[in-house]
Amino acid sequence: MKAIVVDQFGGPEALDFRDVEVGEPGSGEIRVRHHAIGVNFIDTYHRTGLYPNPLPLIPGSEGAGEVISVGAGVTGFKPGDRIAYQGTIGAYTEERIMPAAKAVLLPESIDYETAAAIMLKGLTAYYLLFLTWPVRSGETILFQAAAGGMGLIACQWAKSIGARVIGTAGNPDKVALAKANGCDEVINYSQEDFAVRVRELTNGKGVDVVYDGVGQDTFEKSLDCLRPMGLMVSYGNATGPVSVPDLGILARKGSLFVTRPTGAHYFAERPALLAGAKALFAAVESGAVKPHIGQRFALSEAADAHRALEGRKTVGSTILLP
Repeated sequence: MKAIVVDQFGGPEALDFRDVEVGEPGSGEIRVRHHAIGVNFIDTYHRTGLYPNPLPLIPGSEGAGEVISVGAGVTGFKPGDRIAYQGTIGAYTEERIMPAAKAVLLPESIDYETAAAIMLKGLTAYYLLFLTWPVRSGETILFQAAAGGMGLIACQWAKSIGARVIGTAGNPDKVALAKANGCDEVINYSQEDFAVRVRELTNGKGVDVVYDGVGQDTFEKSLDCLRPMGLMVSYGNATGPVSVPDLGILARKGSLFVTRPTGAHYFAERPALLAGAKALFAAVESGAVKPHIGQRFALSEAADAHRALEGRKTVGSTILLP
């Protein structure tokens, strides 16, 4: 069985495509044959060791495929079932063993590639929009990197709720893509100061909430986009981790709130995972969220996928095909 393995933390060259042994599922586990695997920025954190895990490591936290066999005590799944999952490392492989509790059954209306493109990003959008800050109709939000896989899903979903959605993107093509996927206005951050433009678009008021997965490069200016007592949701570190050594900055900029959420906490219990997946699948089936797969790579080309992702050369979701 082929897989991508990391023996030492490093750059994309650390992703080694080779044979591995899979074994049989133990108690509470299932064996899955992947049909598609999602690629996410968190995979690069695992590869570099920013988020350290024991080595050797098979990266990847999202996939979709077919159940091959089930271990003792597993209920709700049987061989042949179509499933998808997120949040459990070890996805960059043709087949894997994983906890049954992390998987959800796929509706027939959603194909494997779509599922692999939406599980982690879609469930992240779910908790950001409905739990971290329950967005209400009429509110104004700013979503950084609106043309990425995460941004396209979240902006469409937020628009379906009735929010006014302002996005950022880095070139004209990405601006156009974001506008076609939920954004009312899109700021090209390579050409103008997004904080200044947000103030102009909101008549000086600022937005209710900022969703920022970019990290270090945008954090402080994102604070400048908020209304007094608004919320800064820092959910990623694409340009480096964020530190706030002086909490007084929040007072000076308007008695602001900041949170750093993660799906590991929001979906720690299976009922929460099932509720999120149900909402996500319903949004896709209704057309409120139209997934966009911008890049497909062979599993053996995972290093190229990481280079494209880190080089900001991707749009929408990226998947690997075993």
